[in-house]
Amino acid sequence: MIATIAEQTSKLLWQDWTVIGVYFAIIAVVAWLSSRKQNTSEDYFLAGRNIGWFAIGGSLFASNIGSEHVVGLAGSGSTSGMMMAHYELHAWCLLMLGWVFIPFYKRSGVYTMPEFLEKRFNATARGILTVVSLLAYVFTKVSVTVYAGGMVIATILPELTITTPWLVIDPFWTGALLTVVLTGVYTIFGGLRAVVWTDAFQAIILLLGATTLTLIGLATLGGWEGGWTISNLPDGQDISNGWESLRQTVASNKEQFTLWRPADDPDFPWVGVLFGAPIVGIWYWCTDQYIVQRALAAKDIKNARRATIWGSVLKISPVLVFLVPGMIAWALQAKGVLTLPMDADSGKIVEGKVFPTLVTELLPTGIRGLVVGGLLAALMSSLSSLFNSCSSLFTLDIYEKLHPEASERHLVTVGRLATGVVVILGIMWIPIMPMVSKLGLYGYLQTVQGYLAPPITAVFLLGLFSRRINGIGAVAGLVLGFMLSMAKLACDITHDQLPNLWSEASHGQWMNHLSWVITTLGSMNWLYFSLLLFGVSVMTIVLVSLITPRQSDEKISGLTYSSLTDADRKELRESWNFFDVLITVLVLATIVGIYIYFSPPMSFWSK
Repeated sequence: MIATIAEQTSKLLWQDWTVIGVYFAIIAVVAWLSSRKQNTSEDYFLAGRNIGWFAIGGSLFASNIGSEHVVGLAGSGSTSGMMMAHYELHAWCLLMLGWVFIPFYKRSGVYTMPEFLEKRFNATARGILTVVSLLAYVFTKVSVTVYAGGMVIATILPELTITTPWLVIDPFWTGALLTVVLTGVYTIFGGLRAVVWTDAFQAIILLLGATTLTLIGLATLGGWEGGWTISNLPDGQDISNGWESLRQTVASNKEQFTLWRPADDPDFPWVGVLFGAPIVGIWYWCTDQYIVQRALAAKDIKNARRATIWGSVLKISPVLVFLVPGMIAWALQAKGVLTLPMDADSGKIVEGKVFPTLVTELLPTGIRGLVVGGLLAALMSSLSSLFNSCSSLFTLDIYEKLHPEASERHLVTVGRLATGVVVILGIMWIPIMPMVSKLGLYGYLQTVQGYLAPPITAVFLLGLFSRRINGIGAVAGLVLGFMLSMAKLACDITHDQLPNLWSEASHGQWMNHLSWVITTLGSMNWLYFSLLLFGVSVMTIVLVSLITPRQSDEKISGLTYSSLTDADRKELRESWNFFDVLITVLVLATIVGIYIYFSPPMSFWSK
């Protein structure tokens, strides 16, 4: 019989604060040591292109896992089970970055992804991608990360209130402001080197904290009654019993928690997940400045590829240490051990509070501080990466283009100022986010990225694999793709309001056609639309390229697979060995194994 967990206070004790204090002290030392040499733009934006694979791999992982990611996965695990595992198993996209894309990025010597498009196509393609990326970062990633981080801190640390004679700053604002300002400081002064090394350390803290929570959650589900003492620690049997209990409990509700949904599922149809989601995955892991900039900082192609392999190993872990805890929380509630926060109106679990509830209810003193440190690590690593990427895009793709005579030291100064502006914009956006969050914060972010990704993915893939694709075709695909994505967003917002908007209006023939188009597009699943938009973008790029003059061989030399020389191919072959291939195969086999194990009617779902 599992004992019910007694209600615990959410306040951290001195042991927890000590752990958090040590964490911040280490971050400060790492940031200071890594920020001492920032004399050139290459130093500031790409860490002198001299970082090893281990640090970059950790940074790739930590940049991806933000606080909204941790909390969102746990919340999704408690309501939809393994559904979100598909996105974590996109670790194969990270391998694709290392084996397919990185050789061309590193050989071209670029600083940013828009710069690569200019080398491969033209300056117009570079300008389009720069503007779209900056707007997407500031109004989606930065704002969502800051808001989600503030909500997490307010839930876990309700005592974090600043009181002055003039005003009282509540825990949400206190947490959001502190994390933005502290992260902004070391990003401004340390550049990418500080971001990469602090990310590498934060990845360790994040995994250690999340793994500890997962094991204690399984042990509790397996019969361990808490009371963290030397004589009462969870053992392997507790954890094994907990996994068996989780498996049996979840198997009784496999329709809710299954990895695959019907093709007509309104949110995650299996066809869209299988074919549409990888389009977003390739864009994010292989072409987005936010991610790729870390790999560009590697010493050479070999270190860059190994960094992506190491990052892919880490990327598999969220399935077990972020998603599974949400399922554990649901199982604990089903057994009457834990009470999860419920929405008063809908009667559904409040997803954003599942992970904080597990932290405050299950974890003992000291360990709780470690997990809170892990959440702070997730928030700060994502923010620092965003700040640095925005700074790089503005400075190198906009400012330097307008001021080509600017000195290296001047570009570093502009980069720091640009980072500061992004920090201020992030703070200014905080009051707006509660209104946006009512639309579904995590879903909103996924949807916007799903609409922006297809034309970018199409341009990069076709650009690498076909020398016939030219700049005119690339620009046509980008422009049409972004126009259609904005039209889809507009239809999403307005299609439910059509009856109210036109109830008093006379309906002409063209109005009825327009209404049908808006309703059809607005109600189309976002994954299906991503797949459709990718197809339209590919056809547009190919057709326009075929009816316009081809680019010269000199322009695309070394930038496509078919234009590589024998010397180029020899260099690529010498950049990998048997060990690289072996680890890559093992990662792919692990991904396939997870799919098999969690796909009905396999062992996880059998009672």
